[in-house]
Amino acid sequence: MLSIKKYAAIDIGSNAVRLLISNIIEQKGRPVQFKKNSLVRVPIRLGADVFVKGKISKENTQRILDTMLAFKLLMKSHKVVKYKACATSAMRESSNGNQIVDLVLEQSGIKIDVIEGEEEAAIIAATDLNKYIDPNKTYLYVDVGGGSTEFTVIDQGKSIASRSFKIGTVRLLNDMVKNEAWQELREWIVSNALEFDKISVIGSGGNINKIFKISGKAMGKPLSYFYMSSYYNTLQNYSYEERITELDLNQDRADVIIPAMRIYLSAMKWSGAKNIYVPKIGLADGVIKSIYYDTVSSNTQ
Repeated sequence: MLSIKKYAAIDIGSNAVRLLISNIIEQKGRPVQFKKNSLVRVPIRLGADVFVKGKISKENTQRILDTMLAFKLLMKSHKVVKYKACATSAMRESSNGNQIVDLVLEQSGIKIDVIEGEEEAAIIAATDLNKYIDPNKTYLYVDVGGGSTEFTVIDQGKSIASRSFKIGTVRLLNDMVKNEAWQELREWIVSNALEFDKISVIGSGGNINKIFKISGKAMGKPLSYFYMSSYYNTLQNYSYEERITELDLNQDRADVIIPAMRIYLSAMKWSGAKNIYVPKIGLADGVIKSIYYDTVSSNTQ
């Protein structure tokens, strides 16, 4: 007997808002399958409001309300049975974040959970990394967002240390990350990576996914530190406009991709990793799995 249900995850980040709809395929005698059905991304840069002015602007408040209503209708059209909406650092730090959460619930019926960085890291860790990693090796998982970056050390398939740092692409663009924050991150990585002879980085987030796509590498193959640093230098030789017109990057990607690469390269350098793997998973994937295994609260459509 085959059973197919649809679950959805809404990720309200500092750089963009995403809706992931996945098929949950259950068949007797076989492991459950999670198959991506649809992904919609809207580039509402909430972090540009919050990290500079402390609150979400009227314009972006309206964009969030419109987007959530659209997501509600999309979930209805897809016949989604369960969903969870998570908001991260921008909404968490906004002085009017709670007010916007209430407005979204009132106008679209979507309940948003504003989660802490540690919970975000835990949900991401719930993704099925076993498909992408060697259980006998050690990895530093790095999920770069607009407002924060989550780091998890995985040894022999198990998470042994995890931490969220307020170092993100939108914060870096606005020159809001002090040297002390970088130093604290470096000390954390070095102290947690020191005991391992060999470590690789696993990167997640829209920027590393784009870099991987540009590289032309086959899925499962890593990007080297040399490739990453070379491409980082290449990007810096182009203006923002040239990155859009000549390198074919979207306008909301062309600026944040450079600070994102700085974070990944720093993580590789300080951990001693020579390679970075890009399995193309993130918070939304973790939310879908967490809904299925009932490790987080969810809502019905």
